[in-house]
Amino acid sequence: MKNQMFSVIIEKDATGYLAFCPELQGCSTQAETYEEVIDDITEAIRQHVEGVTVYNEDIVLH
Repeated sequence: MKNQMFSVIIEKDATGYLAFCPELQGCSTQAETYEEVIDDITEAIRQHVEGVTVYNEDIVLH
Protein backbone atom coordinates (compact mmCIF):
# COMPACT_ATOMS: atom_id res chain seq x y z
CA MET A 1 0.00 0.00 0.00
CA LYS A 2 1.33 3.44 -0.84
CA ASN A 3 1.59 6.10 1.84
CA GLN A 4 -1.54 8.16 2.26
CA MET A 5 -2.16 11.25 4.34
CA PHE A 6 -5.42 12.00 6.13
CA SER A 7 -6.48 14.93 8.28
CA VAL A 8 -7.10 14.29 11.97
CA ILE A 9 -8.95 16.59 14.33
CA ILE A 10 -8.33 16.18 18.05
CA GLU A 11 -10.48 17.78 20.72
CA LYS A 12 -9.94 17.79 24.47
CA ASP A 13 -12.93 17.40 26.75
CA ALA A 14 -13.46 16.89 30.48
CA THR A 15 -12.66 13.18 30.37
CA GLY A 16 -9.89 12.97 27.77
CA TYR A 17 -9.48 13.38 24.03
CA LEU A 18 -11.63 12.79 20.96
CA ALA A 19 -10.14 12.29 17.51
CA PHE A 20 -11.70 11.89 14.11
CA CYS A 21 -10.69 11.78 10.48
CA PRO A 22 -13.06 14.01 8.48
CA GLU A 23 -12.13 12.37 5.17
CA LEU A 24 -13.24 8.90 6.34
CA GLN A 25 -16.86 8.82 7.44
CA GLY A 26 -17.30 7.24 10.87
CA CYS A 27 -13.58 6.99 11.59
CA SER A 28 -13.21 8.27 15.15
CA THR A 29 -11.99 7.31 18.60
CA GLN A 30 -11.55 8.59 22.13
CA ALA A 31 -8.99 8.04 24.88
CA GLU A 32 -7.89 9.39 28.23
CA THR A 33 -4.50 10.71 27.05
CA TYR A 34 -3.23 12.52 23.98
CA GLU A 35 -0.72 9.75 23.25
CA GLU A 36 -3.43 7.09 23.40
CA VAL A 37 -5.78 8.99 21.11
CA ILE A 38 -2.98 9.46 18.53
CA ASP A 39 -2.23 5.72 18.60
CA ASP A 40 -5.92 4.85 18.46
CA ILE A 41 -6.83 7.14 15.53
CA THR A 42 -3.79 5.94 13.59
CA GLU A 43 -4.97 2.36 14.04
CA ALA A 44 -8.58 3.28 13.23
CA ILE A 45 -7.51 4.90 9.96
CA ARG A 46 -5.31 1.91 9.08
CA GLN A 47 -8.18 -0.52 9.76
CA HIS A 48 -10.68 1.61 7.87
CA VAL A 49 -8.49 1.77 4.76
CA GLU A 50 -7.54 -1.91 5.07
CA GLY A 51 -11.20 -2.92 5.39
CA VAL A 52 -12.17 -0.92 2.33
CA THR A 53 -9.30 -2.50 0.39
CA VAL A 54 -10.18 -6.06 1.48
CA TYR A 55 -13.80 -5.62 0.42
CA ASN A 56 -12.80 -3.85 -2.79
CA GLU A 57 -14.86 -0.77 -1.97
CA ASP A 58 -14.12 2.81 -2.87
CA ILE A 59 -12.83 5.11 -0.16
CA VAL A 60 -15.42 7.84 0.19
CA LEU A 61 -13.79 11.18 0.92
CA HIS A 62 -15.89 13.91 2.51
